[in-house]
Amino acid sequence: MSYSSKVKNEICRQTKLKPCCMAAEAYGALLFCNTFSPSEVRIVTENRAFASRIEWLIGELFGFGFDSVSGDPEGEGKLVLSVTDASHIDAVLERYGGGAEALLAHHVNLGVLEEDCCRVSFIRGAFLAGGSVTDPGKRYHLELVTSHYNVARETFSLLGELGFDPGSTSRAGNYITYFKQSSAIEDLLTTIGAPIGAMDMMTAKIEKEMRNSVNRKVNCDTANLEKMVNAAVKQVAAIEKLKESGRFEMLSDKLKQTAEARLQSPEASLFELAGSLDPPVTKSCLSHRLAKLVELAEQG
Repeated sequence: MSYSSKVKNEICRQTKLKPCCMAAEAYGALLFCNTFSPSEVRIVTENRAFASRIEWLIGELFGFGFDSVSGDPEGEGKLVLSVTDASHIDAVLERYGGGAEALLAHHVNLGVLEEDCCRVSFIRGAFLAGGSVTDPGKRYHLELVTSHYNVARETFSLLGELGFDPGSTSRAGNYITYFKQSSAIEDLLTTIGAPIGAMDMMTAKIEKEMRNSVNRKVNCDTANLEKMVNAAVKQVAAIEKLKESGRFEMLSDKLKQTAEARLQSPEASLFELAGSLDPPVTKSCLSHRLAKLVELAEQG
């Protein structure tokens, strides 16, 4: 099951709604569903929990069910729920304050959404019917999709009034209101009734940040180790060159001591090598001596 489906299932477990919020949620679902026209209401979904919920809402609000339901309610694949009876569609239009002519304009009737709780319920319905949220393990993205420009624009404004700051775009003839910030998505999911989904997103974000932190440290350690190995190889080669050329015996005692220590422990770090000398020296002092050995070898 996808993360988006899990979130919708969690939202659909809410059943204690005020009548005004039930109407607002159904309104959001209708304006973001596949078809909401004077001749047909059609909702296409793969989410069985949402299909059951919208049937429940329509029945509670209007006293009738969908005129047809195709697909297996207990199986997988898409379900298509339709209202085609003219009297049923008229009842829906009347409830939301418009006739066929008003519906063609596809505006959000703000009179149905006077309270903040109703506006939240509207967004919840819009998400259930026309929304999706990406698995946070991959990326952060939540969007609401509708084919109606005015509905998208007015939903954008409603979200702003609720304290959110979405983005908007269009794609393939649809209008999208979206969020790409994990914190904003977490807040929205919590607001519309999916606190567990929001917590899952927080957990995924923490795990991702920890994994990135570990990867950065490993990459840094690997780079440092590679740098140290390359430096040691260069130092050993320089010392051997000095010996082969007969110039090794001309070195000072301190340089000889450093060279012999490096030859005996080619894998040792500067810190380890500096501490092995008698008397011990600082890393900076040892680094200077080794650099001098390399410099002298290159002069030959």
